[in-house]
Amino acid sequence: MTNRIAIWIGLLILLALAVDTVLWGTEHLVFLGRKFFALLDWVAFWR
Repeated sequence: MTNRIAIWIGLLILLALAVDTVLWGTEHLVFLGRKFFALLDWVAFWR
């Protein structure tokens, strides 16, 4: 992965979080964060 691709992916993620927050609020970001960390644990297990 090049730096340019990594920057674009990071910007897309930030944009998606901003749109999500504006449209639906911040209540479910905690849920998404917990699911993300569970996914990281699962991926680390299979590594």
